[in-house]
Amino acid sequence: MSPHPMPHLGGSTTLRLESVELKAIAEQFGTPTYVYSRAALTDAYRGYEHALNGRRATLCYAVKANSNLGILDAFARLGAGFDIVSGGELQRVIAAGGDPRKVVFSGVGKTAAEMQLALASDIRCFNVESAEELERLAQVARHSGRTARIAFRVNPDVDPKTHPYISTGLKSNKFGVAFDAARNLYRRAASLPGIEVCGIASHIGSQLLDPAPAGEAAARVLTLVEQLTRDGIRLQHIDIGGGMGIRYNDEAPPSADDYLAPVLAVLAGREEEILLEPGRSLIGNAGLLLTRIEYLKPGEEKHFAIVDAAMNDLARPALYDAYHAVTPVTPRNEPAQTYDVVGPICESGDFLARGRSLAVHAGDLLAILSAGAYGMTMASNYNTRPRAAEVMIDGTQCHLIRARERVEDLYAAESRLP
Repeated sequence: MSPHPMPHLGGSTTLRLESVELKAIAEQFGTPTYVYSRAALTDAYRGYEHALNGRRATLCYAVKANSNLGILDAFARLGAGFDIVSGGELQRVIAAGGDPRKVVFSGVGKTAAEMQLALASDIRCFNVESAEELERLAQVARHSGRTARIAFRVNPDVDPKTHPYISTGLKSNKFGVAFDAARNLYRRAASLPGIEVCGIASHIGSQLLDPAPAGEAAARVLTLVEQLTRDGIRLQHIDIGGGMGIRYNDEAPPSADDYLAPVLAVLAGREEEILLEPGRSLIGNAGLLLTRIEYLKPGEEKHFAIVDAAMNDLARPALYDAYHAVTPVTPRNEPAQTYDVVGPICESGDFLARGRSLAVHAGDLLAILSAGAYGMTMASNYNTRPRAAEVMIDGTQCHLIRARERVEDLYAAESRLP
């Protein structure tokens, strides 16, 4: 197994992403900075295309994983559609040059204003997640003089065997409509003016390492598709969601071919188009967080490497106790010590890594790996910290795709009392 999980990251004396040294990135753009590899995200996308060869299918990149316009632009140029969960994400897709007619709109709390925006943009499909949402969408569509194309996101009650916070397909989850209620909901939708039934969707969770649950969910969904056909409701597409996991540490995630094999076996011979909504598996291991050590702080029980990145930049370790590999940008040939890598935020939960063996000095650069997904999109300004810069590497070229925020940007919309 490779010593680290990221493709296109290498170098013996100093780390490079593709052909660019990370220390050059730090010198030019400062730290903390998110750094992405266009080659890595392209390879991940092509992996799905290979797995779907010969099938009528559309890959809808899950915008919530990383919504930077440069990232969206790269996927749009590859031919991707997009899975969105807010009106803001739709506006980002359009601003990045994405085709709204290849957009599916998921999410349990769509507002009337978001529905109006999506209808005006002529998106491909709304993934409806409740009976009340259906009625609201029908009303908004009629008042707008438009037709809303819909699928129901059906909850197949399949255990995805992942972290409970990113499990979305069980009866206890807030997502989707109950499997047993779906048939009647489809009948209701088919009777409503302003609504066109066009598909069915499911999504059971994220960071899935076992292909079997996805295949099980597809089989459950297919039984419902066949019932709907008998009811005279013919669907144009089957949306199998996303969720394929990546390697963060010592996991052994499947390839796209292996992950999709049981799903494609279930759907073999079907006429419906297949939609997928991958996010993490496309961008997670295409990005890293570059940070600099401010201080080394020895303690009686632990030693701390205090860096200039923090939980506001990368929330996953604090939120999920998630693991991210940490590697020095320029290795030192000297004895290592065990450190917790922590930030300057005034919280004991402000850590990026725990118990890591590192040979480092203050001022050294660290790369926090596998940070392309749910890194910058979950970042905040806690402690009035400007969010990081973002840079895309494309071979030998560096593109600044988000400038570092300034403190004055953070309070520009605020005012003092009169």
